[in-house]
Amino acid sequence: MTFDHYKQIRERSEYLCSNLETEDFTIQAAEHVSPAKWHLAHTSWFFETFVLKSFLPDYQEFHPDFSFFFNSYYNAVGERTARHHRGLMTRPTTEEVFDYRGYVDEQMNFLIDGYLTDEVIEIVLLGLNHEQQHQELLLTDLKYNLWQNPLLPAVLNIKEYPKQPERRWIQIKEGVYEIGHQGEGFCYDNERANHKVYLESYSIADRLVSNKEYLKFVQEGGYDRPEFWHSDGWAWLKAEGVKSPLYWLVNNDDNFCYTLDGKRELDLEAPLAHVSFYEAAAYAEWAGYRLPTEAEWEVASSEFSWGKRWEWTNSAYLPYPRYQKAPGAIGEYNGKFMVNQMVLRGASVATSPGHSRSTYRNFFHPHYQWQFTGIRLCQKIN
Repeated sequence: MTFDHYKQIRERSEYLCSNLETEDFTIQAAEHVSPAKWHLAHTSWFFETFVLKSFLPDYQEFHPDFSFFFNSYYNAVGERTARHHRGLMTRPTTEEVFDYRGYVDEQMNFLIDGYLTDEVIEIVLLGLNHEQQHQELLLTDLKYNLWQNPLLPAVLNIKEYPKQPERRWIQIKEGVYEIGHQGEGFCYDNERANHKVYLESYSIADRLVSNKEYLKFVQEGGYDRPEFWHSDGWAWLKAEGVKSPLYWLVNNDDNFCYTLDGKRELDLEAPLAHVSFYEAAAYAEWAGYRLPTEAEWEVASSEFSWGKRWEWTNSAYLPYPRYQKAPGAIGEYNGKFMVNQMVLRGASVATSPGHSRSTYRNFFHPHYQWQFTGIRLCQKIN
């Protein structure tokens, strides 16, 4: 663990904001997204709260009220701003948030230089991976926030629509396999413990469903046919008036979409993005396939390319056998969310470099579309 490694990851957060105007930092279009300013401050709060206050002698916090403003969901740490009010907080200003980041980085330099222990290294690594998670959230939240603007502003090109080959099917034999993180290196607690699973024979697509394939589902009335949808999914799309993936601007003549680089023609050969679990499951049903379980995905993952879209699985987010939640507030990081959510595997075009692995378990509620989520099909082998 070196300060250069720490600084490199921290600087990426600020790089992602380099084209934003001051007003862009504060907008929050819905409760499930956060302002860019909040992400920059919250990741600094994490280091201040769980590292500096605990391990740097005589540490003086930057501001006594910042814990209230920038705590996310750690009940053991204290009261906090209501999540849907984050965008209302014009103060502290964006400039003060950058000053806060600078102060925390300066203090972390002192700590890394003279107070590293195995325990400190473990929490710092968690903090850096936490920051990388928020780098992806910063991008996806920013896209959702800017999408509300009729100007459809362009701020960053992250090459959202990569190319992919023709589809082929990979066959996996029946058997007992091991999944979960093994060996050294960082992982989240929800990736452990490594354990055995039994899988029947199946085949899985080596590429994701394309925009062209999903557009056919839309054009053939997939959003109007309840036989393809879970009951909750059907209720969701009717209540919200959903007719297509998020950010699509399609009609009978033109197919466009919104990206962080502005309005673009929809690349029909690129992998689909921004669909909910409900849409993913309905499409798979319509196409005559199904979604893979997370175990099926992980066992087969070495056989196909992944990492451009978070991929919905048909697995509920639950603890692995022998899962151990960390003590104290850090234990709130993953464990308390293991209900009413679905697992996603892989990574996305918004994922930070070095922050993906085949055992990574992402998770979201089934109605969310705003992440770079896609569909990989699976089927049973008769």
